[in-house]
Amino acid sequence: MTPGARVAAAMEILDVITTGRPAEQALTQWARRSRFAGSKDRSAIRDHVFDALRRWRSAAAAGGGQNGRAVMLGLLREDGLDPAEFFTGDGHAPPPLTDEELRVPLSDKSTGVSWNLPDWILPEFTGSLGAEAQKTAQLLQSRASVTLRVNTARSTRAATQKALAAAGIATTPNPLCDTALTVTEGARRVKASDPFKAGWIEFQDAASQAVVALLPGGARCLDYCAGGGGKALAMAADGRTVFAHDVDPARMKDLPGRAERAGATIAQLETAALQSHAPFDVVLCDAPCSGSGSWRRAPHGKWTLSPGQLKNLTRIQDEILAEAAHLVSPEGALVYATCSVLKRENEDRIETFLARHPDWSCRLQRRFDVQQHGDGFFTAHLTRVKL
Repeated sequence: MTPGARVAAAMEILDVITTGRPAEQALTQWARRSRFAGSKDRSAIRDHVFDALRRWRSAAAAGGGQNGRAVMLGLLREDGLDPAEFFTGDGHAPPPLTDEELRVPLSDKSTGVSWNLPDWILPEFTGSLGAEAQKTAQLLQSRASVTLRVNTARSTRAATQKALAAAGIATTPNPLCDTALTVTEGARRVKASDPFKAGWIEFQDAASQAVVALLPGGARCLDYCAGGGGKALAMAADGRTVFAHDVDPARMKDLPGRAERAGATIAQLETAALQSHAPFDVVLCDAPCSGSGSWRRAPHGKWTLSPGQLKNLTRIQDEILAEAAHLVSPEGALVYATCSVLKRENEDRIETFLARHPDWSCRLQRRFDVQQHGDGFFTAHLTRVKL
């Protein structure tokens, strides 16, 4: 595909996303309809789409509209490229620019546009991050690094680096966690590499790994909101006996295969079976959240989140903590985590829990800022008050 044809494909996918279709689903459906597109074409188109979603407001302002064509036009302008070289009308490239499109709109320097965030969330953002708000918003407009977790039950970080290098994959140790490697070259080769097939590595953000590394001691651990099971696998690699639960068991469908590849044993528990397996030394609640700390990876989320949805998420987070507290052993720890940077989902939830449960105390709270090495995360460790 020509560069223009790739831009046209991105425009088509973005228009589908604006109808409410999830970004990954729109990309997958386009790829299935477009068997002519090679792997490099699909990767380039994916990059266009996600760059556009990360910078939708500023790109739309620069392109003079809220549709795929206008946003891609604005994105090219923001990147210092000549749109006329892509909007040629040749082959599968988009039609040439109209006289109106050739007139560059006046620059919009409003905070919401320059930060590429919805206006309604700006007070939440600044109230949560203070002086770091602008820097965080700008970082969320860039691509996140690809980070791997070394399965220390099977290999060391140094040995894994060497094996990856032999497969043409360059990495560097990530300072956020001793198990983390940042891929600097050859990221698209990882899944086909021998270290991946042998269960030496998993894809996992470094701050997410650090949350697990901070967990207090305890042999029997429950990942209460397991999802795909990344944190459960990390706990198992640490030699713990791990159980996984999710209110929607379908989210854990890939966990058995991942656990087998990693050489881990993780028992999945349905909600009805939790109490019979309790108590647990550590119960980790990686709660559903806005995902604001990982909007580089899932940028569509910042445009679909609403005030009502955020309010509902905080209600769910409170319910999860209250329910999970009953599963913790008397000397055990209830660990809360989110990939959010919003105070309302983090410190406020801990404060609310403690107000409602005076027999508990918080022994640790930590934020991980959005940065080059990892996503934004929050974690807190709760234990019962000793009388």
